[in-house]
Amino acid sequence: MLDLFGDEEPWAEPLAEGAVVLRRRAREQAGAILAQVQQIAARNPFVHRFTPGGQRMSAAMTHCGDFGWASESRGYGYAEPRSDAGRCPPMPALFRELAVSCAREAGFSGFNPDFCLVNRYEPGAKMGLHQDKDERDLRQPIVSVSLGLPAVFLFGGFERTDATQRLLLEHGDVVVWGGPSRLRFHGILPLKPGSHPDAGAFRYNLTFRRAR
Repeated sequence: MLDLFGDEEPWAEPLAEGAVVLRRRAREQAGAILAQVQQIAARNPFVHRFTPGGQRMSAAMTHCGDFGWASESRGYGYAEPRSDAGRCPPMPALFRELAVSCAREAGFSGFNPDFCLVNRYEPGAKMGLHQDKDERDLRQPIVSVSLGLPAVFLFGGFERTDATQRLLLEHGDVVVWGGPSRLRFHGILPLKPGSHPDAGAFRYNLTFRRAR
């Protein structure tokens, strides 16, 4: 596991054109980020949503920012906060600063996220291969922050059936993808049991987007 080298400074690992893993990038801020996640969840609790096909999603979700998040028969999408029971908390400054900084390091200057989706994985939870394509401006990247238990991230091509890279993501790792890689399929294999000193039996994933 990469944590054998946990004392090393953050470093970057290219994935594809427009995609990079920033190893350890969020580790120093992890405690403060998790504290903010708990505050967000106190106002907008984690829930297991359903796919458009009616399947219960194994990862629980909450969110913050300028919009709500909807999953319905027509698909996924963003909604005005008032349609999300008025519970959508604003995005903490710490979140925005981290996302903007990571995007800049990955070559995407000018990123200004207006939405953060937080997924909480427990052992056995997973995320099937999918594209993030509900945002209005697909020139804007996705910034994805991993905290807590390690997970295997699948990074594929532009068809669901394309071959995938498998990457171990650990506490504090950040993946950024955009430009020619913006619509690549990606997902998470089932989380293995474990215990993390900061996150307990969970993995938290924060994905920052420019929705509108």
